[in-house]
Formats: sequence, C-alpha cells, structure tokens
Amino acid sequence: MTLELTSPDFSSGGTIPKQFTCDGGDLSPALQWKDPPAGTQSFALVSDDPDAPVGTWVHWVIFDLPANLRSLPQNFQKLEQSADGSRQGTNDFGNIGYGGPCPPRGKAHRYYFKLYALDTKLNLKPGVTKRDVERAMQGHILARGEYMGRYSR
Repeated sequence: MTLELTSPDFSSGGTIPKQFTCDGGDLSPALQWKDPPAGTQSFALVSDDPDAPVGTWVHWVIFDLPANLRSLPQNFQKLEQSADGSRQGTNDFGNIGYGGPCPPRGKAHRYYFKLYALDTKLNLKPGVTKRDVERAMQGHILARGEYMGRYSR
C-alpha cells in the first residue's frame, strides 16, 4: 500500500528552499500524510541523498511516531525523544535529528523523504542509525510513501 506524503514547503521533485539546507537555517520541512492502513501502530521516516559522492548520505531518522499523527511541523525539534514518544536517530553528520542538504558544488542532488506505516512500535534507543531502523522495520511495513526534492549549490 502507498501513503501519500506531501510538503507545503516545496513541490515534489522541486527545489528545496535554502532555509531547509545547511546554507540557510537547516530547518526540517513540514511533511503531511493521511489515511494510513488499519493496524498502523507507528510511523518511521528516513531522509537521505543517494547522489552523495560517498554513497547514500542519511539526513534524518525518526521513528515511533504516534499512529494518530498526520504531519510533522516545520523545524521539528532535534531531541532524542519528544513528549509524544517519537525518537530520533543519528544522521550521517553525526547528529540527532534533521541535517539539511549540504551537497558539494555542482549538479543538483535528490533528497528523499520516506515514510513508513508500521504494525508495531520499534522501541529502539534514540541515536540509532538508518540501518538499525531498516532492520527493525523488516516484516512490519504496512505502507510506504515517498517525497523528493532537489538542491544544488
């Protein structure tokens, strides 16, 4: 099943505004979704750049988002754990929370935001990696949505 993931901050396939990058405020963009499948117990989100020179670069890992949630606000706090129980992992910058696009000069890179509806909570510790979250999600994904933006310097 597919989840429809959108953002009011930039169009799908469009340019990510500077405020959401290392060249601006490094704020996370707002994301929205609706109609997860029955049985959804939590959501997880991974954002990465497959065009990075060193291989796929992870920009954001967040999991155990509550099942009743339908959006993430702009500039989501960079906390290990939020009051609602959601937890954030470590990005490839070595930080908790969102790290915006920061590509080398040249061709635009693609930045994917991938949302997963899960039939369980992952209950992993804050600070885990994308690989840890992907391993824990195996066999628990009910639906998936994807949204992509581009950025170049």
